[in-house]
Amino acid sequence: MVQSHRDTDLMFGANCLTIGASQESRCCLRPRSDHGRSGGKLRSRRPSPRAAQVRVAPIMALPSVLAGFGVDASRLLREFKLSPSVFNDPENRIAYSTVGRIFGRCVEATSCEHFGLLVGERAGISSLGAVGYLAQSAPNVRTALHSLRRLYHIADGGGTITLDHHGGSVSFGYAIVEPDVPNAEQLIAAAVAIGFNMLRALCGPQWHPTDVHFALAAPPATARIRTAFHVAPRFDQERSGITFPARWLARPPPGADPILHRMMRERVTELLAGAGDDDDIVGRVRRQLRTMVTGPRCSIEAASEHLGLHVRTLKRHLAAAGTTFLELREEARYDTACHLLRSTRMPVGEVASTLGYAECSSFTRAFGRWAGMGPAEWRSRRGRTAASRASRSRSR
Repeated sequence: MVQSHRDTDLMFGANCLTIGASQESRCCLRPRSDHGRSGGKLRSRRPSPRAAQVRVAPIMALPSVLAGFGVDASRLLREFKLSPSVFNDPENRIAYSTVGRIFGRCVEATSCEHFGLLVGERAGISSLGAVGYLAQSAPNVRTALHSLRRLYHIADGGGTITLDHHGGSVSFGYAIVEPDVPNAEQLIAAAVAIGFNMLRALCGPQWHPTDVHFALAAPPATARIRTAFHVAPRFDQERSGITFPARWLARPPPGADPILHRMMRERVTELLAGAGDDDDIVGRVRRQLRTMVTGPRCSIEAASEHLGLHVRTLKRHLAAAGTTFLELREEARYDTACHLLRSTRMPVGEVASTLGYAECSSFTRAFGRWAGMGPAEWRSRRGRTAASRASRSRSR
């Protein structure tokens, strides 16, 4: 794995990305059936996070994609007590975990294991509503991406965007924040697909990625992903996202407009004012930790700096919410460890290093406290590890 230096000025939370895929092509990314935790419970899971919600806009194409496979969307959605009419209004919201379950059911109904990609490729930056228009009207791409980092949770409470700067390149990525989400592979694929469209909208048609990477095991065939991104994808990485040259950050988006940008800032301010508990301090820290937990600076000082708070102020707010930064950091490490163990072939030692442990034995002991068993045993007990999923898919 290529180790990168993360520019803390470029790290932020939000989500999205897009991969094009034909309905006739073979599956690209396989779903998993082991969605919940097993073993012990993480002691720091307090207070419990509210169920994340996501705007319908990024997945509005779902009924039409189903129709393309000859599947009755109304009948399928009724299984989740939903009407297709929910997709008529982009401002409607659905629980993030429900979207994961719907994607899994769609994979079964269509026998298309890249269903999430098909939905994601039909969405773009405008699916973020006011946040998307704010980014499009920004004076430059850097400002646009910083806006997405800070504000993406308005559109998607279940995921976060990461932006890493290494040398002359920038990686724009997506990570799931909501714990225990089913069919996370489908959600990640859709998000990476939408993100591709977002970057193309901000940078223009001449923009092309230099790398696409997934925190997922390699599927049996990757040709379709390579065709979509015009670059060979890499798998078993610590994050999922797209890398492109940093020179694009200084360029103005095609839709740069100072008047519209000012109007959208006012609109977003109104949305934040009405968010209430949806943007509580614990939620903000959780989202921030997802961008920091695999980086070199995962400390309360770094988090406070990103959040614009004094360390003492952050500690006080977290104490009032019944938790601590250390507890939330352990929670983030556990969630990320589970994802990497379950969805990639990354060796346990590499998972430990990714999470900042100098010794694999220290990680093993910590994971034992979290899950009631060591990471190797946990991976084995999950049954459908990344390797076994790939093996089964090849036999089909």
